[in-house]
Amino acid sequence: MTGVPFLFNNQDVTKCFVNLHGAINLYRRQNNQEMLKIQTFTFNPFSENTYVLYDETKEAVIIDPGCYEQRELNELYSFIETNGLKPVKILNTHAHIDHVLGVAPVKRKYGIPFLLHKIDEPLLKAVKTYAPNYGFVLFEEPEIDTYLTEGKDVTFGKTTLKVIFVPGHAPGHVAFVNDESRMVVGGDVLFRQSIGRTDLPGGDFNTLLNSIRTKMFTLPDDYTVYAGHMQPTTIGYEKKHNPFLNEAI
Repeated sequence: MTGVPFLFNNQDVTKCFVNLHGAINLYRRQNNQEMLKIQTFTFNPFSENTYVLYDETKEAVIIDPGCYEQRELNELYSFIETNGLKPVKILNTHAHIDHVLGVAPVKRKYGIPFLLHKIDEPLLKAVKTYAPNYGFVLFEEPEIDTYLTEGKDVTFGKTTLKVIFVPGHAPGHVAFVNDESRMVVGGDVLFRQSIGRTDLPGGDFNTLLNSIRTKMFTLPDDYTVYAGHMQPTTIGYEKKHNPFLNEAI
């Protein structure tokens, strides 16, 4: 070949753009510019993580509201009011009892739609049949307004969340990815050095591992995973240290 040789191959160029993207986001975070913010609440006896995501427009989405007691609802409402937020959607990763306890009262308070994957609708409808056994006698079944679908983004303010379908823990489980902030709200799919249980109705161990391997582990290593329980982790950390997945990568 004659002429000037290429100085970079495609992999080098890709790494360059990834590093540049990370540097820009770091600058924006340090200067509090137009970055997605996330607030975590831990609710109910299952220690479930509820998330409020919002950006500089003050529009917000509430993910997996597990608040049942009035004091838990008040904690969520107080944060929203104190920060001048405007909730516009309730998003659920799945419909197990610990993730849906607060959907109905939050939906009613703010008059906002509730979004869930259609495959998890039977799980939602089943909650009222066993909620009293766990002491949740006041549980209200919420009406689904819109079905979540992989490939159909969820937007609010200036933020876009990609919806990815990750069944295994629940048959209609989804996760929400924001590339700008390099994060994923993953529900009960992937935890720090653990994975979601698969012994509940609709769960399947091999399906869960496949979801993690083909959907979660294809995200960049530096993406933060905000899980449905316990502390956050990263994709890269779980690839190296998760005992359930060392052979699944």
